[in-house]
Amino acid sequence: QVQVVQSGGGFVQAGGSLRLSCTAVGLRLATRHVAWFRQVLGKEREAVSWISSDGGSSYYRDNMKGRATISRNNAENTVDLQMDNLNLEDTATYYCATVFTGGHWHEAEAWRYWGQGTQVTVTS
Repeated sequence: QVQVVQSGGGFVQAGGSLRLSCTAVGLRLATRHVAWFRQVLGKEREAVSWISSDGGSSYYRDNMKGRATISRNNAENTVDLQMDNLNLEDTATYYCATVFTGGHWHEAEAWRYWGQGTQVTVTS
């Protein structure tokens, strides 16, 4: 049974930084693409970033470019999302997803396994 486990998140002042981490039990992330999504209550889940299984390719949503860095440590079976210069609009629950089933990486339905969600709250 596959379980995706997230850590990190919390409260941060605007302009600050946070690091989210994702790992999996029962699955080697080293063999899988991994994505980060976020969701605000009442809104659709939106893609934040994606990294290929070999780490050679990565993508970011436009308003995260230059402020986020996705990375992976295949030896430790983890994928991290470093977010800098956070603003109030970044407040959301963040989700790690893996096992890409096809379609577009930015579509939530393209991913099979999801983490439990991690709250990120940016304060003024």
